[in-house]
This record gives sequence, structure tokens and C-alpha cells, in this order.
Amino acid sequence: MDIKSLTSEQRNSASANLDQLSTLELVKLFNSEDGKVTQAIKLELPLIAAAIDVIAHAFQQNGRLIYIGAGTSGRLGVLDASECPPTFGVGHQQVQGIIAGGEAAMFKAQEGAEDDVNASQVDLAKIQLTPQDVVVGIAASGRTPYVIGGLTFANKLGCDTIAISCNNDAPISSIAKIAITPVVGPEVLTGSSRMKAGTAQKLVLNMLSTGAMVRTGKVYQNLMVDVKTSNEKLIIRSENIIMDVTGVARERAQALLVQANQHVKSAILMELNGVDYDTATQQLADNHGFLRQALTS
Repeated sequence: MDIKSLTSEQRNSASANLDQLSTLELVKLFNSEDGKVTQAIKLELPLIAAAIDVIAHAFQQNGRLIYIGAGTSGRLGVLDASECPPTFGVGHQQVQGIIAGGEAAMFKAQEGAEDDVNASQVDLAKIQLTPQDVVVGIAASGRTPYVIGGLTFANKLGCDTIAISCNNDAPISSIAKIAITPVVGPEVLTGSSRMKAGTAQKLVLNMLSTGAMVRTGKVYQNLMVDVKTSNEKLIIRSENIIMDVTGVARERAQALLVQANQHVKSAILMELNGVDYDTATQQLADNHGFLRQALTS
């Protein structure tokens, strides 16, 4: 494929004199073009919602969410995956990001790694991919061999597959079972898909992971009630959540958190349902981890 035919590789007429603009004119142009991202994503919302439901179902069946990509796309997948354990209290295996070239590619570009169509199969085999897992292939161009190989392998295994690209008629869109395609148009800097395309991919990933966590009981109201108390900020956030939901003062919230072994949901149940820690954990288990249901059961 001649990549020049891709929308993401075409020249943007609005930035034809980019090198002659003042700094303020530069950032105004960047900002104006970035405004096109949310509109492109709006057109894909039904498909994003369908993908969230697929991922949530996989979680309920003990499946995992696996992101695969190269370059910027791969790094965005790793970023989203790495944020899930502290935010939602899930294990590090439940959401994983795999990038072409391995861990080194997170910090230093490994440009040739994306051209190996078989490498992703090897990487997915290393994590013992199963049919219960969902594989999300991320590639702005939609033609990255590493991602094509990974999605193809996942399909053969029986996984649900999702493609995220920023070009119409992308090869990965025809491979995946769900294709999310926010076409954001040519970049301000021709071909630099870390810009609008990268932003679009990041926003879609935010929706996929957060939406699936909401659907599986990791959120109560709009609070991250499964947050891990792994640093001072998150301890304070946990106390604030307990205070917001129960109405208790901070000293009581701190005591509840200790009694609940740093588990926010259990602390809330202990206060509002008037139960001990063991009973609170059982109530959560009986309601598949959904705090709202546990509070009314």
C-alpha cells in the first residue's frame, strides 16, 4: 500500500505555511484541529458502546483485555492498561498492553518492530491468550503488520477482536469483529499520527476501559470505589469517597478504612449496612462486587 493514499498521511491545507506561523498562531491552529477529534469520535459511539459490552462480558467470564500496537499506538495501550490496577483495583493481568519491540519500545522507538507480522502472535502466545480474552488492535494507519498479525491470530483462537484506526477501509477494520474508526483528517504536521490520531485513540481507550469497569461494578455513582490505597494521594481519595458516600467525618473514615483492610467498598458497607468486615465482603460477593446492589440487599 502507498501510505500517501491514507487520510492520516495527506497534507493538511490549513497548515501549509506551518513553518511561517507565529507561536500563538501555531497553538491556535493546533487547538482548532484538535477540536475535530471529538466530532470524529461522536460518529463512532455506537461501536464504542458495543465494544464496551463485549469487554465487560469478557471480564465477567474471567477473560482479559489485551491491547496490541506499535509506536504511539502501542504506548497508548500500555498507558491505559497500567492505569487500571490503581484506579479500579484489578490485577495487573486483567488489562495488558503489548507493544511491538517489547518494553524497550516504550522509551525508545523500535521502528522496525512493527513490520513483523508474526511477532505479535509470539507475544500473545507468551501471555497464554485464551478465547475468553478480548484483543484490541490499535493502529492509526490501520495497516500495521504487527497489529494485523495479532488480530488474525486472536480471531483464529476464538477471541473477540476490536480494531481502532483513523483511516477508512483500514485492513485491521476488516479483520476485527468490531471496527472503531474515528477519522480525524490530515495532521497539522503531515503524517505525525501522535497528534490528532493519537488523541483520538487515547479518548477511545479511556472509554473502553472505564466503560467496562463501570459495567462490571468497579464504580459507584461516579466514584472509583475499588481504588487501591497505594500512595498518600490515593489513601486520601479513599477517605474522601467514604466520607462522600456515608457522611462520616474523616477520623471515622480513616478508622473504617483500617477495619476494612483498605477496601473502600467494604468500609462503606460496614458503615451504611451496620455490618462487620466479613459480612461486608460476603454481601459484595453475593452481589458480584456491585456496591449499589449490596447496599440494598
